[in-house]
Amino acid sequence: MSESQSINYQRIAEAIEYLQTNFKRQPSLDEIAEQVHLSPHHFQRIFSDWAGVSPKKFMQYLSVEYAKQLLQSREVTLFEVAEETGLSSTGRLHDLFVKIEGMTPGEFKNGGENLIINYSFAETPFGEIIVASTPKGICHLAFYEDQNEGEATMKARFPNADYHELLDEIQQEALFIFQHDWNKLNQIKLHLHGTPFQLKVWDALLKIPLGKLKTYGSIATEIDKPNASRAIGTAIGSNPVAFLIPCHRVIQASGKLGGYMWGNTRKSAIIGWEAAQINI
Repeated sequence: MSESQSINYQRIAEAIEYLQTNFKRQPSLDEIAEQVHLSPHHFQRIFSDWAGVSPKKFMQYLSVEYAKQLLQSREVTLFEVAEETGLSSTGRLHDLFVKIEGMTPGEFKNGGENLIINYSFAETPFGEIIVASTPKGICHLAFYEDQNEGEATMKARFPNADYHELLDEIQQEALFIFQHDWNKLNQIKLHLHGTPFQLKVWDALLKIPLGKLKTYGSIATEIDKPNASRAIGTAIGSNPVAFLIPCHRVIQASGKLGGYMWGNTRKSAIIGWEAAQINI
């Protein structure tokens, strides 16, 4: 992804934040463009190139009403539509292509001293990320605002691992998920340290289709822990792999976003972008 696209995302994030703050009075295209220091024509073009839809259409996907509609819709309907249009692999993107393997106690022993971890930095449609891998799969992926801070956060997870700044094939395969052409995807393996409960929650998140939203309560029910919504929220908040494990697709029953480790503006951007891919 080019540097210009990263710069454009920052402008788009500013625009989304402004739109959400001023949504009730429906600001004009000219007003939004002025906030991000662009001409209306230039802003409309970069936003549409990024999202695939206009800013006005995008905001419909971020409304509480739209979220409630998704929460109330039958999941089977989305699968049926996907099958009919040949987009089953798109709708079930994470479930089909991302697989989790839990780390053994020996691998995580003493802060990961037995782990060899390669890591690199990359641009995505939602900002800059750090991605790290062991020989068995991706072990960490996070958005960051400061590269040094992003690296320090990663190393705090496995303080005694052997680190190498290197883009390897495992990371390259994972980064394809940020492209529009998902036909090129091979299976992405995640190699994660977590409790059995956390791993079960993260696996449940993989089953939420692209463009669909779930509540904390519905995830609790799906893993046969109907009274564990609070624990579910904690496990989701501990997700070590942004986007690949789609914790951004879990919101409050009210239709409000809830929290997100990497910021609610970014969560809005991802939810809206995914909705646009389904509805284009």
